[in-house]
Amino acid sequence: MSHYMLEMNEISKEFTGVKALSNVNFKVEKGEIHCLIGENGAGKSTLMKVLSGVYPYGSYEGDIVFEGKVQQFNKINDSVKAGIAIIYQELALFPDLTVYENIFAGNEVKRGSLIDWSKTIIEAKKMLEKVKLNVNPETLVKELGVGKRQLVEIAKALSKDVKLLILDEPTAALNEDDSENLLELLRSLKKQGITCIMISHKLKEVISIADKATVIRDGQTICTLDASKGEISESIIIKNMVGREINDIYPKRPKKEFGEKVLELRNWSAYDSQLGREVVKDVSLDVKKGEIIGIAGLMGSGRTELALSIFGNAKHYRLQGDLAVNGMSTSFRHTSDAIKAGIAYVTEDRKGDGLFLLQDIKNNITSANLTGIASKGIINDNEEIKIADEYKDSLYIKASSIEQEVGNLSGGNQQKVSLAKWLFVGPKLLILDEPTRGIDVGAKFEIYSVMNELINEGLSIIMISSELGEVLGMSDRVYVMAEGEIKGELSIEEANQEKIMQLATQ
Repeated sequence: MSHYMLEMNEISKEFTGVKALSNVNFKVEKGEIHCLIGENGAGKSTLMKVLSGVYPYGSYEGDIVFEGKVQQFNKINDSVKAGIAIIYQELALFPDLTVYENIFAGNEVKRGSLIDWSKTIIEAKKMLEKVKLNVNPETLVKELGVGKRQLVEIAKALSKDVKLLILDEPTAALNEDDSENLLELLRSLKKQGITCIMISHKLKEVISIADKATVIRDGQTICTLDASKGEISESIIIKNMVGREINDIYPKRPKKEFGEKVLELRNWSAYDSQLGREVVKDVSLDVKKGEIIGIAGLMGSGRTELALSIFGNAKHYRLQGDLAVNGMSTSFRHTSDAIKAGIAYVTEDRKGDGLFLLQDIKNNITSANLTGIASKGIINDNEEIKIADEYKDSLYIKASSIEQEVGNLSGGNQQKVSLAKWLFVGPKLLILDEPTRGIDVGAKFEIYSVMNELINEGLSIIMISSELGEVLGMSDRVYVMAEGEIKGELSIEEANQEKIMQLATQ
């Protein structure tokens, strides 16, 4: 009898003629934490959707063997009944319901035909204790931060007697403390006999937590690495993920003199009337031509609010202070004013705010600059195709064609489409908010290379990032924010992780 809890044998899956998975083999032992890694578009999420019944039996080739039995999952409920639970990067919670209602949604505790709410609350408390979340179960989910919502989602899975827990990029939207808490919880669940599969692009996390790691590339199994044999290291993982060695993920660019100031803020503040407080307080900063400015800080420090206040004040904050573009004092009443002034903003929420997921690549790339492909108010379809093809090639967007629906692309390729959309506007200053969140090391390297090319062409970049390695690896200067304020400015020569964290926690 096999000692594997899960065996996925010779799994193949096609989408309209494109082979997403080709004879993939994936095996997981009971009680281990097994990381599934690979570049965006490699097939990781597709494989897990096959396993969980999102892609039903008959829509793929190959066999799923779980606890020694061949399975035929026709829907998600079938895999749930078998003891498999999957938690996606976009959490599936009801924000206006309580924690206990969310934990037992679809799995209600009943007395006869009626829901027993008292027992539901008692059982919810037990689940919250298991995930080490100290909140009142009657709290509305919308009142919780992202890290706590993630734990509620796991508690929901545990309430269904889960045997195999699958987490798809569970720490992508978490800060470092919440991420470490989550990893510690997974170690605790392992001791309780729960097996975990974790998809992650954060190699340090993989190295920290994985018993084994399987690498998938271009829809095929490349290898399975074993931590007990010393095989799980950054260099080995990267080489197998991308098929080549990347010795330095942050491509170097020669030192140079920067040009004139393209943006200057003086005593800049933003008041959010909905929250009833200032979200940006007395900020002064500048960005020079050909320079990458890094803005570091913990989640909630005001980084995104600062970007939105600059980019035409999309949130309608009450603004105070001075903003100058190319030495000229100005103000923007709308995002279109900022775009006309040469400022573009690539949002951190590419799915919610950055892209039209149901439209194709071509339409998304041209959506912010339709006048660039129109003559006398009529869109030139041939010009649109030409522009989209050029950006698809120059940004290495992996897709069957420019007519592929953006919602079907991997996270990294969606990010490249979002970047292409704003590059087509022809900006002088590009604000990148978490430019590589949730994308793999190969795609990160490509985006960093594009950033360097843009800088060499005279563009300026403000880069907001929660990854300190990214801030240190790509910035020329670093501003550190906390509680809406600039707590310090560091040259890249003097900046290090300790100094940034010291300023960020003031």
